[in-house]
Amino acid sequence: MTADLDVLDAPVAQADLLEPVARIYGQPMEQLPLDLYIPPDALAIMLDAFEGPLDLLLYMIRRANIDILDIPMAPLTRQYLDYVEAMRAQNLELAADYLVMAAMLIEIKSRMLLPRPKLAEGEEAEDPRAELVRRLMEYEQMKLAGQKLNEMPQAEREFFWVETLVEKSLLVRLPEVSVDDLKEAWMAVVRQAGLKKHHKIGREELSVREHMGIILRTLQEKGGFVQFETLFDIDMGPPGLVVHFLAMLELGREKMIRITQTEAFAPIYINLSTGEPEVVLEEGDGAEPGQEGA
Repeated sequence: MTADLDVLDAPVAQADLLEPVARIYGQPMEQLPLDLYIPPDALAIMLDAFEGPLDLLLYMIRRANIDILDIPMAPLTRQYLDYVEAMRAQNLELAADYLVMAAMLIEIKSRMLLPRPKLAEGEEAEDPRAELVRRLMEYEQMKLAGQKLNEMPQAEREFFWVETLVEKSLLVRLPEVSVDDLKEAWMAVVRQAGLKKHHKIGREELSVREHMGIILRTLQEKGGFVQFETLFDIDMGPPGLVVHFLAMLELGREKMIRITQTEAFAPIYINLSTGEPEVVLEEGDGAEPGQEGA
């Protein structure tokens, strides 16, 4: 065997296996105080807490610094039995799993002492330790995963949940008409006008003020909300549509009309502003400077 097995081959002292019987202000106590009356079971014996026989075996293997794939069964079984006997000597309740594991170790040790049958060429001899090694490796992986999970922040340990009461308002706020929505609606009108365009050469004076009056009269006649596209006459042609759209923007800037929308990407509607007096401009009104278009 290698030098790593010397740790397992050495006699195991019972004092090395056990923790101090108690700790007072962080100082270990080697034995119970003799000058004080201590009720029975007042002090609990402190021993390394193992989660099961696999945890104990893994601790012994890692402590001896041996290869888990090449476990020396004889010294490991002897030291495991020493641990079990030390636990029994302290009147601790010994779980049945520890005794089952002890029987399993003795069985593996016995099978390794028996002569192995001859095998045909190409066949590999079955290692009696294979099942134990597989269980130890799986347990070690799960234990490491559990430690990583325990290191993660946990609620009620590293942080606390905070709950607040949010009152929902009964007022339904309509979304504001964005510039992008207005642009898309305008481009749709331009595309429709492009389908019916015709070539006509001429000079035409177009008045923004005149188209403002047309829009106001149309809204007064129809009343309520009027869809954006219905206010444009395709027969106006591109120049007339542009002036008509500028007139609508001017009315909106002067708060004489309202441009609304029920929800995002919904149709756009135009209606007269209720907060401002309704003004109707006649067709004969002159255009303001800078608002004429050709």
